[in-house]
Amino acid sequence: MPQHQQHQHDLSDGQPEPPDRQRLSRRTLLQGLLAGIAGLAGGAHRLAGAASERATTSNPTTIKAAAVQMAPKLGNAAANLAQAERLAREAIAAGADWIVLPEMFTSAAAFHPDMLTAIHPIDGAPARLLQDLARQHHLTIGGSFLARAGEDVYNAFLLAMPDGSVRRHDKDFPTYWETCYYVGGDDDGVLETPIGPVGVALCWEMVRAGTAQRLAGKVRLLLAGSTWWTLSDEAPDDHPLRALNRRMLRETPPRMARLLGVPVIHGSHAGPFAGFDSPELPDVSYDSRYLGEAMIVAATGEILARRPAEDGPGIVTAELRIAQAPSPLEPLPDRFWLPEEMPQEWQHAWKRWFPRGEDYYRTVTLPYLATGEVPEYVPPYMR
Repeated sequence: MPQHQQHQHDLSDGQPEPPDRQRLSRRTLLQGLLAGIAGLAGGAHRLAGAASERATTSNPTTIKAAAVQMAPKLGNAAANLAQAERLAREAIAAGADWIVLPEMFTSAAAFHPDMLTAIHPIDGAPARLLQDLARQHHLTIGGSFLARAGEDVYNAFLLAMPDGSVRRHDKDFPTYWETCYYVGGDDDGVLETPIGPVGVALCWEMVRAGTAQRLAGKVRLLLAGSTWWTLSDEAPDDHPLRALNRRMLRETPPRMARLLGVPVIHGSHAGPFAGFDSPELPDVSYDSRYLGEAMIVAATGEILARRPAEDGPGIVTAELRIAQAPSPLEPLPDRFWLPEEMPQEWQHAWKRWFPRGEDYYRTVTLPYLATGEVPEYVPPYMR
Protein backbone atom coordinates (compact mmCIF):
# COMPACT_ATOMS: atom_id res chain seq x y z
CA MET A 1 0.00 0.00 0.00
CA PRO A 2 1.21 3.56 -0.65
CA GLN A 3 2.09 5.77 2.26
CA HIS A 4 -0.46 8.33 3.45
CA GLN A 5 -0.16 11.59 1.49
CA GLN A 6 -2.48 14.45 0.67
CA HIS A 7 -4.18 12.53 -2.12
CA GLN A 8 -2.75 9.03 -1.74
CA HIS A 9 -3.95 6.93 1.18
CA ASP A 10 -3.10 3.63 2.83
CA LEU A 11 -6.39 1.82 3.40
CA SER A 12 -4.95 -0.16 6.26
CA ASP A 13 -4.92 2.83 8.61
CA GLY A 14 -7.53 5.17 7.04
CA GLN A 15 -6.92 7.85 9.67
CA PRO A 16 -8.17 11.31 8.65
CA GLU A 17 -7.44 14.51 10.49
CA PRO A 18 -9.15 14.75 13.88
CA PRO A 19 -12.85 15.54 13.29
CA ASP A 20 -12.71 18.95 14.95
CA ARG A 21 -9.77 20.07 12.83
CA GLN A 22 -11.28 18.53 9.67
CA ARG A 23 -14.63 20.26 10.18
CA LEU A 24 -12.94 23.56 10.95
CA SER A 25 -10.89 23.17 7.77
CA ARG A 26 -14.05 22.52 5.74
CA ARG A 27 -15.91 25.47 7.27
CA THR A 28 -12.94 27.72 6.67
CA LEU A 29 -12.70 26.54 3.08
CA LEU A 30 -16.43 27.05 2.51
CA GLN A 31 -16.24 30.59 3.92
CA GLY A 32 -13.30 31.33 1.70
CA LEU A 33 -15.07 30.00 -1.36
CA LEU A 34 -18.27 31.90 -0.71
CA ALA A 35 -16.52 35.12 0.23
CA GLY A 36 -13.56 35.03 -2.13
CA ILE A 37 -15.04 34.25 -5.52
CA ALA A 38 -13.21 37.20 -7.00
CA GLY A 39 -9.95 35.40 -6.31
CA LEU A 40 -10.74 33.01 -9.15
CA ALA A 41 -9.93 35.74 -11.65
CA GLY A 42 -6.19 35.41 -11.13
CA GLY A 43 -6.33 31.67 -11.67
CA ALA A 44 -8.38 32.08 -14.84
CA HIS A 45 -5.34 33.33 -16.75
CA ARG A 46 -2.98 30.51 -15.81
CA LEU A 47 -4.62 27.86 -17.98
CA ALA A 48 -2.06 27.65 -20.72
CA GLY A 49 0.80 26.48 -18.36
CA ALA A 50 3.45 23.93 -19.21
CA ALA A 51 3.07 20.17 -18.93
CA SER A 52 2.52 18.87 -15.44
CA GLU A 53 5.77 18.18 -13.61
CA ARG A 54 4.10 15.17 -12.03
CA ALA A 55 3.56 13.31 -15.32
CA THR A 56 5.31 9.98 -15.34
CA THR A 57 5.15 9.36 -19.08
CA SER A 58 6.61 11.53 -21.81
CA ASN A 59 4.46 10.38 -24.75
CA PRO A 60 0.73 10.33 -25.45
CA THR A 61 -1.02 7.27 -24.05
CA THR A 62 -4.09 5.49 -25.38
CA ILE A 63 -6.48 3.75 -22.99
CA LYS A 64 -9.73 1.84 -23.46
CA ALA A 65 -12.12 3.63 -21.10
CA ALA A 66 -15.46 2.45 -19.74
CA ALA A 67 -18.07 4.48 -17.86
CA VAL A 68 -20.58 2.49 -15.84
CA GLN A 69 -24.22 3.44 -15.43
CA MET A 70 -26.10 1.71 -12.61
CA ALA A 71 -29.76 1.39 -11.66
CA PRO A 72 -29.15 1.40 -7.90
CA LYS A 73 -31.26 0.08 -5.07
CA LEU A 74 -31.22 2.93 -2.58
CA GLY A 75 -29.11 2.07 0.46
CA ASN A 76 -28.85 -1.63 -0.49
CA ALA A 77 -25.09 -2.09 -0.51
CA ALA A 78 -25.12 -5.84 -1.18
CA ALA A 79 -27.34 -5.51 -4.26
CA ASN A 80 -25.41 -2.52 -5.55
CA LEU A 81 -22.03 -4.21 -5.09
CA ALA A 82 -23.29 -7.18 -7.08
CA GLN A 83 -24.56 -4.92 -9.86
CA ALA A 84 -21.33 -2.90 -9.90
CA GLU A 85 -19.27 -6.08 -10.23
CA ARG A 86 -21.46 -7.42 -13.03
CA LEU A 87 -21.21 -4.19 -15.02
CA ALA A 88 -17.48 -3.87 -14.36
CA ARG A 89 -16.98 -7.39 -15.71
CA GLU A 90 -19.03 -6.43 -18.76
CA ALA A 91 -16.61 -3.55 -19.30
CA ILE A 92 -13.65 -5.88 -18.84
CA ALA A 93 -15.09 -8.25 -21.45
CA ALA A 94 -15.33 -5.25 -23.81
CA GLY A 95 -11.59 -4.66 -23.39
CA ALA A 96 -11.63 -1.72 -20.97
CA ASP A 97 -8.49 -1.07 -18.96
CA TRP A 98 -9.80 2.06 -17.16
CA ILE A 99 -13.27 1.79 -15.57
CA VAL A 100 -15.21 4.43 -13.62
CA LEU A 101 -18.21 3.53 -11.47
CA PRO A 102 -20.83 6.09 -10.36
CA GLU A 103 -20.55 8.27 -7.28
CA MET A 104 -21.72 6.41 -4.15
CA PHE A 105 -21.99 3.21 -6.14
CA THR A 106 -22.90 1.17 -3.05
CA SER A 107 -25.83 3.35 -1.97
CA ALA A 108 -26.80 6.14 -4.40
CA ALA A 109 -28.23 9.11 -2.45
CA ALA A 110 -31.45 10.36 -0.89
CA PHE A 111 -32.67 11.07 2.60
CA HIS A 112 -33.52 7.61 3.87
CA PRO A 113 -32.59 5.54 6.96
CA ASP A 114 -31.15 2.80 4.73
CA MET A 115 -28.34 5.17 3.79
CA LEU A 116 -26.80 4.53 7.19
CA THR A 117 -26.59 0.79 6.61
CA ALA A 118 -24.65 1.38 3.37
CA ILE A 119 -21.66 2.91 5.19
CA HIS A 120 -18.58 0.65 4.93
CA PRO A 121 -15.09 0.81 6.42
CA ILE A 122 -12.61 2.48 4.10
CA ASP A 123 -10.94 -0.92 3.60
CA GLY A 124 -14.22 -2.87 3.51
CA ALA A 125 -16.10 -4.75 0.80
CA PRO A 126 -16.27 -1.92 -1.81
CA ALA A 127 -12.51 -1.35 -1.59
CA ARG A 128 -11.80 -5.07 -1.82
CA LEU A 129 -14.01 -5.38 -4.90
CA LEU A 130 -12.09 -2.61 -6.67
CA GLN A 131 -8.71 -4.03 -5.67
CA ASP A 132 -9.61 -7.60 -6.64
CA LEU A 133 -10.83 -6.55 -10.09
CA ALA A 134 -7.76 -4.38 -10.64
CA ARG A 135 -5.33 -7.15 -9.68
CA GLN A 136 -7.11 -9.99 -11.44
CA HIS A 137 -7.51 -8.16 -14.75
CA HIS A 138 -4.51 -5.81 -14.62
CA LEU A 139 -6.60 -2.66 -14.99
CA THR A 140 -7.45 0.58 -13.21
CA ILE A 141 -10.91 0.99 -11.69
CA GLY A 142 -12.46 3.59 -9.40
CA GLY A 143 -15.68 4.66 -7.74
CA SER A 144 -16.84 6.40 -4.58
CA PHE A 145 -18.79 5.09 -1.60
CA LEU A 146 -19.76 6.14 1.92
CA ALA A 147 -16.56 5.18 3.72
CA ARG A 148 -15.84 5.26 7.42
CA ALA A 149 -12.27 6.37 8.04
CA GLY A 150 -11.32 6.96 11.65
CA GLU A 151 -14.23 8.61 13.47
CA ASP A 152 -15.91 10.10 10.40
CA VAL A 153 -17.59 9.15 7.13
CA TYR A 154 -16.44 10.46 3.76
CA ASN A 155 -17.66 10.21 0.18
CA ALA A 156 -14.38 8.55 -0.74
CA PHE A 157 -13.39 7.87 -4.34
CA LEU A 158 -10.92 4.98 -4.45
CA LEU A 159 -8.86 4.29 -7.56
CA ALA A 160 -7.39 0.79 -7.58
CA MET A 161 -4.25 0.16 -9.64
CA PRO A 162 -3.21 -3.08 -11.40
CA ASP A 163 -0.78 -3.81 -8.55
CA GLY A 164 -3.58 -3.48 -5.98
CA SER A 165 -2.45 -0.14 -4.60
CA VAL A 166 -5.13 2.50 -4.04
CA ARG A 167 -5.39 6.27 -4.41
CA ARG A 168 -8.15 8.27 -2.71
CA HIS A 169 -10.07 11.51 -3.11
CA ASP A 170 -12.76 12.68 -0.66
CA LYS A 171 -15.53 14.84 -2.14
CA ASP A 172 -15.12 18.37 -0.82
CA PHE A 173 -18.70 19.44 0.03
CA PRO A 174 -21.74 17.18 0.47
CA THR A 175 -24.76 18.27 -1.57
CA TYR A 176 -28.22 18.61 0.01
CA TRP A 177 -29.21 15.25 1.62
CA GLU A 178 -25.62 14.07 1.51
CA THR A 179 -24.75 16.40 4.40
CA CYS A 180 -26.62 14.02 6.69
CA TYR A 181 -24.26 11.14 6.00
CA TYR A 182 -20.68 12.34 5.53
CA VAL A 183 -18.24 15.19 6.00
CA GLY A 184 -16.22 16.83 3.26
CA GLY A 185 -12.56 16.35 2.51
CA ASP A 186 -9.90 18.88 1.61
CA ASP A 187 -7.42 17.07 -0.66
CA ASP A 188 -6.72 18.53 -4.10
CA GLY A 189 -8.30 15.69 -6.09
CA VAL A 190 -5.07 14.89 -7.97
CA LEU A 191 -4.05 11.22 -7.96
CA GLU A 192 -0.73 9.84 -9.18
CA THR A 193 -1.07 6.90 -11.59
CA PRO A 194 1.16 5.01 -14.04
CA ILE A 195 -0.09 7.23 -16.89
CA GLY A 196 0.56 10.41 -14.92
CA PRO A 197 -1.59 12.54 -12.63
CA VAL A 198 -5.35 12.23 -13.02
CA GLY A 199 -8.06 14.34 -11.42
CA VAL A 200 -11.27 13.31 -9.67
CA ALA A 201 -14.49 15.32 -9.42
CA LEU A 202 -17.76 13.98 -8.03
CA CYS A 203 -21.16 15.30 -9.13
CA TRP A 204 -21.52 18.93 -8.02
CA GLU A 205 -17.78 19.26 -7.59
CA MET A 206 -17.97 19.59 -11.38
CA VAL A 207 -20.24 22.64 -11.30
CA ARG A 208 -17.95 24.85 -9.19
CA ALA A 209 -15.12 26.89 -10.68
CA GLY A 210 -12.94 26.16 -7.64
CA THR A 211 -12.75 22.48 -8.69
CA ALA A 212 -11.52 23.34 -12.16
CA GLN A 213 -9.10 25.85 -10.67
CA ARG A 214 -7.44 23.32 -8.36
CA LEU A 215 -7.08 20.78 -11.19
CA ALA A 216 -6.14 23.10 -14.07
CA GLY A 217 -2.73 22.33 -15.53
CA LYS A 218 -2.13 19.48 -13.10
CA VAL A 219 -3.90 16.45 -14.62
CA ARG A 220 -4.01 14.47 -17.88
CA LEU A 221 -7.43 12.85 -17.38
CA LEU A 222 -10.54 13.53 -15.28
CA LEU A 223 -12.43 10.71 -13.56
CA ALA A 224 -15.95 11.76 -12.63
CA GLY A 225 -18.99 10.17 -11.04
CA SER A 226 -22.48 11.44 -10.28
CA THR A 227 -25.60 10.66 -8.30
CA TRP A 228 -27.61 13.37 -10.06
CA TRP A 229 -31.29 13.44 -9.23
CA THR A 230 -34.09 15.68 -10.40
CA LEU A 231 -37.28 17.27 -9.08
CA SER A 232 -39.78 15.30 -7.06
CA ASP A 233 -42.28 13.24 -9.04
CA GLU A 234 -44.94 15.58 -7.62
CA ALA A 235 -43.57 18.49 -9.68
CA PRO A 236 -45.18 18.92 -13.11
CA ASP A 237 -43.49 17.15 -16.01
CA ASP A 238 -43.11 20.46 -17.82
CA HIS A 239 -41.56 22.30 -14.85
CA PRO A 240 -38.80 24.44 -16.41
CA LEU A 241 -36.22 23.33 -13.84
CA ARG A 242 -36.53 19.74 -15.06
CA ALA A 243 -35.18 20.62 -18.48
CA LEU A 244 -32.55 22.92 -16.99
CA ASN A 245 -31.34 20.22 -14.59
CA ARG A 246 -31.05 17.61 -17.34
CA ARG A 247 -29.25 20.05 -19.63
CA MET A 248 -26.83 21.01 -16.84
CA LEU A 249 -25.91 17.38 -16.27
CA ARG A 250 -25.47 16.64 -19.96
CA GLU A 251 -23.27 19.71 -20.49
CA THR A 252 -21.12 19.43 -17.36
CA PRO A 253 -18.60 16.67 -18.28
CA PRO A 254 -17.90 18.21 -21.73
CA ARG A 255 -17.54 21.63 -20.09
CA MET A 256 -14.97 20.25 -17.64
CA ALA A 257 -13.11 18.64 -20.53
CA ARG A 258 -12.81 21.99 -22.32
CA LEU A 259 -11.89 23.88 -19.16
CA LEU A 260 -9.14 21.42 -18.20
CA GLY A 261 -8.14 20.35 -21.70
CA VAL A 262 -8.28 16.66 -20.79
CA PRO A 263 -10.60 13.71 -21.49
CA VAL A 264 -13.34 12.81 -19.01
CA ILE A 265 -14.76 9.43 -17.96
CA HIS A 266 -18.11 9.94 -16.20
CA GLY A 267 -20.01 7.15 -14.41
CA SER A 268 -23.58 7.76 -13.28
CA HIS A 269 -26.83 6.36 -11.88
CA ALA A 270 -30.18 6.08 -13.67
CA GLY A 271 -33.67 5.10 -12.65
CA PRO A 272 -36.27 5.82 -9.94
CA PHE A 273 -35.79 6.03 -6.20
CA ALA A 274 -38.08 6.54 -3.21
CA GLY A 275 -36.75 8.75 -0.43
CA PHE A 276 -38.01 11.30 2.08
CA ASP A 277 -37.99 15.07 2.22
CA SER A 278 -35.64 15.90 5.11
CA PRO A 279 -34.78 15.18 8.77
CA GLU A 280 -37.52 17.60 9.83
CA LEU A 281 -40.09 15.91 7.54
CA PRO A 282 -39.02 12.24 7.69
CA ASP A 283 -42.46 10.94 6.68
CA VAL A 284 -42.92 13.19 3.65
CA SER A 285 -41.92 11.31 0.53
CA TYR A 286 -39.47 12.56 -2.07
CA ASP A 287 -39.76 10.15 -4.98
CA SER A 288 -37.70 11.03 -8.01
CA ARG A 289 -35.20 9.74 -10.59
CA TYR A 290 -31.47 9.69 -11.23
CA LEU A 291 -30.68 11.20 -14.60
CA GLY A 292 -28.00 8.90 -16.04
CA GLU A 293 -25.68 10.41 -18.69
CA ALA A 294 -22.72 8.10 -18.22
CA MET A 295 -20.32 9.29 -20.89
CA ILE A 296 -16.80 9.41 -22.23
CA VAL A 297 -15.60 12.78 -23.48
CA ALA A 298 -12.55 13.78 -25.52
CA ALA A 299 -10.32 16.64 -24.41
CA THR A 300 -12.07 18.87 -26.95
CA GLY A 301 -15.42 18.33 -25.24
CA GLU A 302 -16.67 15.95 -27.95
CA ILE A 303 -18.87 13.21 -26.49
CA LEU A 304 -17.41 9.92 -27.73
CA ALA A 305 -19.92 7.66 -26.00
CA ARG A 306 -23.05 8.41 -23.98
CA ARG A 307 -25.77 6.44 -22.19
CA PRO A 308 -29.00 8.37 -21.50
CA ALA A 309 -31.08 7.49 -18.45
CA GLU A 310 -33.71 5.90 -20.67
CA ASP A 311 -31.21 3.16 -21.59
CA GLY A 312 -30.94 2.09 -17.95
CA PRO A 313 -27.94 0.27 -16.49
CA GLY A 314 -25.02 -0.63 -18.71
CA ILE A 315 -21.67 0.62 -19.93
CA VAL A 316 -20.22 2.88 -22.59
CA THR A 317 -16.68 2.46 -23.92
CA ALA A 318 -14.29 4.44 -26.07
CA GLU A 319 -10.59 4.77 -26.75
CA LEU A 320 -9.06 7.90 -25.24
CA ARG A 321 -5.83 9.59 -26.20
CA ILE A 322 -4.16 10.93 -23.07
CA ALA A 323 -1.96 13.81 -24.18
CA GLN A 324 1.38 14.69 -22.62
CA ALA A 325 0.01 18.04 -21.43
CA PRO A 326 -3.50 19.50 -21.04
CA SER A 327 -4.79 21.89 -23.71
CA PRO A 328 -7.68 23.95 -22.27
CA LEU A 329 -10.13 25.41 -24.76
CA GLU A 330 -12.01 27.70 -22.37
CA PRO A 331 -10.84 30.11 -19.64
CA LEU A 332 -12.04 29.59 -16.10
CA PRO A 333 -15.04 31.83 -15.40
CA ASP A 334 -14.73 34.45 -12.69
CA ARG A 335 -17.60 33.18 -10.51
CA PHE A 336 -18.38 30.50 -7.94
CA TRP A 337 -20.76 28.32 -9.99
CA LEU A 338 -19.74 27.21 -13.47
CA PRO A 339 -23.20 27.01 -15.11
CA GLU A 340 -24.48 30.31 -16.42
CA GLU A 341 -27.95 29.26 -15.28
CA MET A 342 -27.75 28.27 -11.62
CA PRO A 343 -31.16 28.94 -10.05
CA GLN A 344 -31.08 31.02 -6.89
CA GLU A 345 -33.26 28.51 -5.06
CA TRP A 346 -30.67 25.76 -5.73
CA GLN A 347 -27.83 27.97 -4.53
CA HIS A 348 -29.70 28.90 -1.34
CA ALA A 349 -30.71 25.30 -0.68
CA TRP A 350 -27.11 24.11 -1.16
CA LYS A 351 -25.94 26.45 1.61
CA ARG A 352 -29.01 25.90 3.80
CA TRP A 353 -28.43 22.13 3.93
CA PHE A 354 -25.01 22.44 5.55
CA PRO A 355 -26.18 23.28 9.09
CA ARG A 356 -29.28 21.06 9.00
CA GLY A 357 -27.39 18.09 7.58
CA GLU A 358 -24.44 18.53 9.94
CA ASP A 359 -26.87 18.46 12.88
CA TYR A 360 -28.32 15.14 11.67
CA TYR A 361 -24.84 13.75 11.04
CA ARG A 362 -23.76 14.67 14.57
CA THR A 363 -26.90 13.45 16.37
CA VAL A 364 -27.87 10.40 14.26
CA THR A 365 -25.11 9.20 11.92
CA LEU A 366 -22.22 9.29 14.38
CA PRO A 367 -24.20 7.61 17.19
CA TYR A 368 -25.33 4.96 14.69
CA LEU A 369 -21.71 4.19 13.86
CA ALA A 370 -20.97 3.73 17.55
CA THR A 371 -23.99 1.61 18.52
CA GLY A 372 -25.62 0.20 15.38
CA GLU A 373 -28.90 1.76 16.52
CA VAL A 374 -30.64 4.64 14.71
CA PRO A 375 -31.52 7.35 17.24
CA GLU A 376 -34.73 9.31 16.83
CA TYR A 377 -33.92 12.67 15.30
CA VAL A 378 -35.10 15.73 17.24
CA PRO A 379 -34.78 19.00 15.29
CA PRO A 380 -32.91 21.81 17.08
CA TYR A 381 -36.05 23.91 17.51
CA MET A 382 -37.65 21.08 19.54
CA ARG A 383 -34.77 20.45 21.92
